[in-house]
Amino acid sequence: MAIQSILDVVWESRRALVRVDFNVPLNAAGEITDDSRMASALPTLRHLLGEGASLVVMSHLGRPQGTPDPRYSLKPVATHLATLLDRPVALEEVSLTSGPGDAASGEVLMLENTRFLAGETANDAETARLFSRYGDVYVNDAFGSLHRAHASTVGVTQHLPAVAGLLVNRELTYLTPLVSGPKPPALAILGGAKISDKIGIIQNLLEHMDAILIGGGMANTFFRAQGHDVGGSLYEEEALPEAARLLEVAGDRLQLPVDVHAAVRFSAEAERAVVTPDAIPEGWMALDIGPATIAHFANRLAGAATVFWNGPMGVAEMPPFDRGTHALADCLATLSNATTVVGGGDSAAAVHQAGMADAFSHVSTGGGACLEYLAGHELPGLTALESAR
Repeated sequence: MAIQSILDVVWESRRALVRVDFNVPLNAAGEITDDSRMASALPTLRHLLGEGASLVVMSHLGRPQGTPDPRYSLKPVATHLATLLDRPVALEEVSLTSGPGDAASGEVLMLENTRFLAGETANDAETARLFSRYGDVYVNDAFGSLHRAHASTVGVTQHLPAVAGLLVNRELTYLTPLVSGPKPPALAILGGAKISDKIGIIQNLLEHMDAILIGGGMANTFFRAQGHDVGGSLYEEEALPEAARLLEVAGDRLQLPVDVHAAVRFSAEAERAVVTPDAIPEGWMALDIGPATIAHFANRLAGAATVFWNGPMGVAEMPPFDRGTHALADCLATLSNATTVVGGGDSAAAVHQAGMADAFSHVSTGGGACLEYLAGHELPGLTALESAR
């Protein structure tokens, strides 16, 4: 079904209740260390303000247990949003007895953490009704929360007209073609620690991609399924049958590393060596893809028209085992004629921290939501928009 967007609504003198994903990282001093998720929502917020709407913005932050917790207050987020929008942003506790009243055009109000209410994560009907009192039209621009059936993502659509924001539209514009006919040659790069987290996406992408390049800790489970002794490397014993099945079904369309950067222990100072997957020394751990694999993957990517990347190729937070991840990021950034899409989570954080986000066609703001969507699973927040009145 077609989803209406904010471009389909006349906003003059109306209150937009906007669900955003401002679940940003904070340091010990309560300062935002990465505001990329907030920056991604600015086009929607600025459009609404420019069209004469007043804004009521709501988001979760962290995992409070349904009660107010000062550690997860959105106060620093509201302060930073005021800077980004160059206008005051008031922070307000959600009230059982009153809404925001008649907000003037251009005014911005932020509701305190949605997860301070016990009914949020349970998609409680009364909590959803409470949220709905703060707006005339509901806007979901929180792609990173579309896979959650919460009161602020699903329940509220039962009470207000509901449309998508510009960020949600952009995410769907880039992600949908990956599973509905990507321009060939189409390749996926998947990394991270666990194969069990990505079995669904591997299966679904094999239906649409010409090849999937595997790196990170999840490669160890595939190596073990091939019968290799992976030393002290982490792998998932319970996932071995599924890994073996995927290898058999995919054939050479599932490309594993041809060498790995291994170390005697999990430390940047440990003795290390580059070895083939069948020659990892006893007790050693594979912590990154090796140089031959970097060259092989780069060669496969060189002629690609479509590339999707999710997950690091090794222990990206620990040099020198970040080389594989950085090398592939650099490689993808040079593919000027290809559509390059970076999944959310660690991959997105890595390219933002490296200042490389603009080199890619699209960097998704939702790790879990992105993977769920590409695995072919329903996103409750998206379904709610499709069926909204």
